[in-house]
Amino acid sequence: MRDDTKPFSPMETRPWDDIVQLQDRLLREQVQYLAQHSDFYQTKLADARIDAGRIRSVADLQEVPFTCKQELRDSLKARPLLGLHQAARQEDIVQIQASSGTTGSPAYVGLTSSDKAAWAEVTARGLYACGVRKGDFVLHAFAMSKGFVGGIPIYQGIERIGAIDVPIGADGGADRLLIAARDARPRCVVGTPNYLLHLANIAEEVIGMPASALGVERLIVGGEPGGGNPAIRGALEQAWGAKCCELMGGTDLGCVYWAESDDQRGMYFVGADHILAELVDPESGTTLPWEVGAKGELVYTSLQRQASPVLRFRSGDHVVVTAIGGPGGRTAPAIRCFGRTDDMLIVRGVNVFPSAIQDVVSAMAPVVLGVVRVLADFEGHTTQGNLKLFVERAAGQVAESDADVSAQVETRIRNALAVKVEVTMVRHGFFMAPGAQKTQLTLRKMPDLAM
Repeated sequence: MRDDTKPFSPMETRPWDDIVQLQDRLLREQVQYLAQHSDFYQTKLADARIDAGRIRSVADLQEVPFTCKQELRDSLKARPLLGLHQAARQEDIVQIQASSGTTGSPAYVGLTSSDKAAWAEVTARGLYACGVRKGDFVLHAFAMSKGFVGGIPIYQGIERIGAIDVPIGADGGADRLLIAARDARPRCVVGTPNYLLHLANIAEEVIGMPASALGVERLIVGGEPGGGNPAIRGALEQAWGAKCCELMGGTDLGCVYWAESDDQRGMYFVGADHILAELVDPESGTTLPWEVGAKGELVYTSLQRQASPVLRFRSGDHVVVTAIGGPGGRTAPAIRCFGRTDDMLIVRGVNVFPSAIQDVVSAMAPVVLGVVRVLADFEGHTTQGNLKLFVERAAGQVAESDADVSAQVETRIRNALAVKVEVTMVRHGFFMAPGAQKTQLTLRKMPDLAM
């Protein structure tokens, strides 16, 4: 019988020094593979005058230039469908996944049978860390369509554990998800935090009972900011009567490779034999040590990857290290993600993430309930003006209280983030309810306030 206090894989409890030695060997093999099979990295390493044979250890990576998202977009455009960085023969590719495509066309990645098995294994480790166990019913509330990694790859991770996926998906609709929850009584629900909160808010209307009466024990959230926010987490746990754990991944490397455990000190790295993670200073690019309290951007290198491997890929995820090692003998670092480079705005010289604004507003419940949008109606990411926010009124709140509530929000954000904002209150329910797409906190155009 499995000891549920132990992680899913022995890899998660190996001494970290042993893991680094393993990564050194796997890195040498991966770089040699790139030099032989990837047109993209053959050119990139040649342009940087780097002989692949010189990359012998994790420490040697610092001389290798980063791979940025725009380079991968250009690669995909140059050679559709999988780009110049496709490194496996087409006949060996058995699965293709796609990003959400929020900045244009989706980014496609390929998987060979070996890659597919690795994704399922690492995703299973993450879901297991978050509480999924063999035999559990798991209600699937991430989008199942469009090739998103929250769809089929999450299903494959659930299957790898031996749990039972109830594959309705966010695109199946809120009503059908809640009916399935009523009928199947799943132990776990997976989905984005805002969508699971929306489901809880409409449960009594749809199925005649609160979400807390459905018997759910675990909420496993990811795909957008909010899961690590204490106010949003608290609202989820209260509404569902269940423990909430967060996970994180990305289309370019895998489905899930960071996941929270029962200690809830942050998301532990669960894929060290398939992904090499570096923490770097986002300004200088200098590699930082994995120490509690360290802040930086995550940079990834594929290990044992065949179809769409990447080398020193800048994820844009800005994180803080919250723990080193954890329950069940875990040895990996744990992190919280507090923003993304793509989302960051510079307001009168101050860097601010929309997710940080959401965190501040969410903590003001019940004055407001945390539904906020940032209006970035300026070119690029920099403004010398005050930042404009739209905040939904709490249910039952009247327009006469708008001035007072706006002032409270403005003061709280100024004190917490050193940014001056101008708040416009809008009616409760003004913004579209969460659904299959990720919740976008930033607007580029003024909404129609007469809606």
